[in-house]
Amino acid sequence: MNDFYDETAWEQAWKDYGDSVANKLAGAGVDLSRSFDAKAKVFNEQSFNEEGRRRTARIINWLEVQGVELEGASVLDVGAASGVFSVPFAERGAFVTAVESSPPLVELLSANLAGFGPDRASIVAERFENVDAEARGWSGKFDLVFVSMCPVVRDWESVEKLLGCAGRFCYISLPAGPAEHSLASEIWPLIVGQPFRPGPTAMGYLLHLLYLKGYSYQSIVTQERKTAEMSREAALQEAMGLLSSRGLPADEASRRTIADYLERTYPSGTVTVRQGGRFGKVLIRLQDLSMYG
Repeated sequence: MNDFYDETAWEQAWKDYGDSVANKLAGAGVDLSRSFDAKAKVFNEQSFNEEGRRRTARIINWLEVQGVELEGASVLDVGAASGVFSVPFAERGAFVTAVESSPPLVELLSANLAGFGPDRASIVAERFENVDAEARGWSGKFDLVFVSMCPVVRDWESVEKLLGCAGRFCYISLPAGPAEHSLASEIWPLIVGQPFRPGPTAMGYLLHLLYLKGYSYQSIVTQERKTAEMSREAALQEAMGLLSSRGLPADEASRRTIADYLERTYPSGTVTVRQGGRFGKVLIRLQDLSMYG
């Protein structure tokens, strides 16, 4: 309890956690900025199908209820993927700058934003970590900085860089509890000899540091679940990606083990995958700090 109100201790604890995860993945040859390359097309389809659009609309509606006005607003969308939020932001009248480093996602993002023109939507095709925000004139420039489930948020220093680009609001969403993934639960005992045990998440560090540092913010934690059906080959690729993202051996031996399991367990060729967990969303206010205006 001695460190509960110690900002420095919490910053260091988060950095140690973030560094340990990043170093483990780097040691396994995993580049998180390219982790969606192989499933960019599927991700794009899921983002813009009926369920995906409803999910996006719920989040944007929550922002608007908190007082975020998108018409005429400047928005920096960090980790924009194929435009799951950049597109509806532009549709609502915002001027969007989308940051995305994955080449397949950048290609899809360009196509999805093509109808808005360069004055309404522009793309920065590089990692946000490598962007010199001050040199680009981004300091305090954007009405809303938006970061949804993006690995760019790994410590307090990364949060400060995001906040530095925001003039009015900064939105960050992160996992807020153990992830649930039925495919991971099935394959983990086969590969590592023990049940799937998700690690801690960064949302607790973020919220506590925002509190300690005196920021005004609104947050919400929800439980979300979704079910998808995919082919055995797609499930195999998903499983290999899960192993890689956690620094586990995604080698030919693991591939054969998983492929044999999927063939035995799903003879129809269709694999049902259930995913879910707790997810946190926080909207940080940099202006209009009073609840009553």
